[in-house]
Order: sequence, then C-alpha cells, then structure tokens
Amino acid sequence: MQTGGIFALALLIALAVDHRWGEPTARWHPVVWMGRALQRVGDATAPTEPTGPDMTSFWRAALCWCVLALIGVAAAVLLQAAILYYAPWWLASVLLGLLIKPMLAWRMLRSEVTAVEDALARSLPQGQAQLGRLVSRDVHVLGEVQVRESAIESLAENLNDSVVAPIFWLVVAGLPGAVLYRFANTADAMWGYPGMRGGRYWQWAGKWAARADDVLSWIPARITGVALWCVTGCDRWSALVANARRTPSPNSGWPMTAMALALGVRLSKPGVYALNPEGRSAEPGDIARSAAIASRAVGCVVMLAVCCLVSMVVVRA
Repeated sequence: MQTGGIFALALLIALAVDHRWGEPTARWHPVVWMGRALQRVGDATAPTEPTGPDMTSFWRAALCWCVLALIGVAAAVLLQAAILYYAPWWLASVLLGLLIKPMLAWRMLRSEVTAVEDALARSLPQGQAQLGRLVSRDVHVLGEVQVRESAIESLAENLNDSVVAPIFWLVVAGLPGAVLYRFANTADAMWGYPGMRGGRYWQWAGKWAARADDVLSWIPARITGVALWCVTGCDRWSALVANARRTPSPNSGWPMTAMALALGVRLSKPGVYALNPEGRSAEPGDIARSAAIASRAVGCVVMLAVCCLVSMVVVRA
C-alpha cells in the first residue's frame, strides 16, 4: 500500500481510538510534554512585569519557539520515516494512527462542552465552573445565556484547533505537519496573550506564538467554517463572510459565525464583537444541537481528508 493509503487508514484508526478511549494519560501525552516545555521556557523568557516595546523578549521567545518546534518536528520525521520504512503497511497504519491520535481531541472537546449544559441544570455557579475549563475569560460575571453562548463559541473555535487543523496539516505534511500545528496551537494558548498571565507579561514575548498560530490556522479555520455551513444547508454565505470579519482574530470568526447562523443564535463578547446580531439568545438544548452539527462537520472533513489521501495513491499509480 502506498503512503497516502497508509495515512488515510491511520487517520481513521486515530479517530476510532479517540472515539473509544479518548485522551492518553498525561504521562504519555505528547501535547502535555509540549506544554511542560513551553511552561519552563516561558518562565525563563517572558518578563514578570509590563514593559514598553521589548524586541529582546520578542526575538528570544521566537528563537525558543523555533527550537522547540524543530525538536518536535524532527522527532516526528524520524518516527514516521522509521515506521514507513520498516513496518508492513498494516502495522504502519496502526502505529501512525496511535501517534496521530494525541494531535486530535474531538471526544474530549465534545464531552467538555456538552457538560456545560449539564452543569447549568444544577446551578449557574457549576455551569460557570465547567465553562472555566474551556475559556480564559472571567466566567463568574457571565449569566446563564452568556455561559451557553461562550460554550458554543468554544466548541466552534476549538473544532478547528483540536480537529480540523491537525487533520489539514496531516494531509499536507504527514505526522510532522500535525505535530507542528499542535505545538503552535499549544504555544499560542500558553504564550499568545496581550498582557499579564501566570505572573508573566506576554505582550511582546508571545507575539511570535500568536502570529504563527494565526498563519497555520488561516486555511483550516475557513475549511471549518465552510464545513459547518455545508452540513446545515445554510444559504447565508454573504452573512458568514461579513460576520466572520468582526472578531479580533483573523480565524476564529469563521467557525463561530457558521455555528451562530446554523443555530440561529447571537454569539457575542460584550464590547468586542457580536456575531449574527439579529439572532435569538442561546437556550437549553442549543449546546447539544451545536455538538451534533459539529459532529457532522467532522465527518465531512474526515471524508474530504481521506479522499485527498487516497487520491495521492491514484495519482502516483
């Protein structure tokens, strides 16, 4: 079997493992290793108090990002090459599938988001606490409707970060591509802040990580938005394009707007943006509906990815 077919099967195996078992334990999770390395390097790189323009912190953090990314990509290149060279196709598919799995987190994302509605059914503080596991904003000032809106936004945005983008880069560059994206996204989550976080000032030290994630997410975010738009049969393409530009991020507006239009709800961050502003407020059941829509979008993206990988076999035959 040619490489494209092996990767197509490996992707399906990775998704099957994710569906059945979810995430590996922290001890064996590559993304956890990335996070620990970024934490240690960040503590030694970012200043502890606000500063003016600080190009020293910027370039130091950028160099550290590149070194850590190179280590992860190099490890992925060596593992992939060894597996493809020495293992028979069926074993190579299984091994690559197990290595790809930690780069994807669909089951965990869906579970954490749908748990917000369950928590809200018990009390608002419990709903806020569950949402706090997903977002960085101050959840304690949010009402019930805002908690639901934030959960739906988190599902849509992270659908790209945790599923679609890793699959896209897997198709483009194999396991090293998926590893690079996951590293960049983890670095952005830890370093890509415009101010203080965790006792460190990231305005300059985090710029490279934030921009790298923006670049690597640019195409996948739009694929995510289009997939959500397609699976719901929405015909408001102009509304999707117009609303997607309202968020400060160049990418998150696409999946969030598509989900808002699909549900017919208004998603907003006060003083920052309002997506589908004429929509209704989020209601009980909307989080479950958003998860169902996202599941269909994942199926659509996986089918497209498998077709692309299999087509590589046909072209080379």
